[in-house]
Amino acid sequence: MSAEFGGPMSLRGKLTQWLRGRGPEQAADEGGREALLLAAARAGLPLAPAAHPAPGYRCSCDRVGCPTPARHPVSFAWQTQSTTDRSQIERWARHQPQANFITATGMVHDVLDVPLEAGREALERLESQGVDVGPVAQSDDGRMLFFTLTRGTPEDEDEWWPCELDCHPETMDEHPGLRWHCRGSYVLVPPARLPGDDGESVHWLRGPEHALPDPLTLLETLTDACARHTGQDPAPWPLRH
Repeated sequence: MSAEFGGPMSLRGKLTQWLRGRGPEQAADEGGREALLLAAARAGLPLAPAAHPAPGYRCSCDRVGCPTPARHPVSFAWQTQSTTDRSQIERWARHQPQANFITATGMVHDVLDVPLEAGREALERLESQGVDVGPVAQSDDGRMLFFTLTRGTPEDEDEWWPCELDCHPETMDEHPGLRWHCRGSYVLVPPARLPGDDGESVHWLRGPEHALPDPLTLLETLTDACARHTGQDPAPWPLRH
């Protein structure tokens, strides 16, 4: 499977120094980060600036004991601030060269967020079945993110909806298995740096050039893989027609 957006390895190479924490001027000149952010915006993912790692496993927000260092928006107005506007994203990227970015879910897309090993198993199975998986990102802190179309506002109000899987940023610790990021939630969008000295990041395994799939085409395989990952017996997914 291709590990890079758009295929060319040169773009990944352009990001290497930025992910290792280059200085602001050098990072801004590198170009690869901005290109990936604009590619995500072209795919319809609304973006907003986020915090970034600071020395000592700290967060740039300087909040004492920040519970999600380098993983949260910098503005409380992130839902209204999130945009796909090229000019605005370019300004943010150039004026905040160390910033991570989040993408707000539930507008255009949702994210099915699973443990890394379960995600790898599910991705291999889905690809072997010829399923159009869509964009997939890996977070080196042990998660895999499957980007899908949103089902946050079903046309049929009686449509079954798995509310117990909805994941908001403040409830993520309550969802160690599958997390469904929909309306009111967000995830880091690649490329993003994570706290620590090991160069951990959030990066694309399948880039945003892949069309967003319906989440229900992935859900059964992901839940089965998560059940095996947690040692539970996989159960049939309770869809209603």
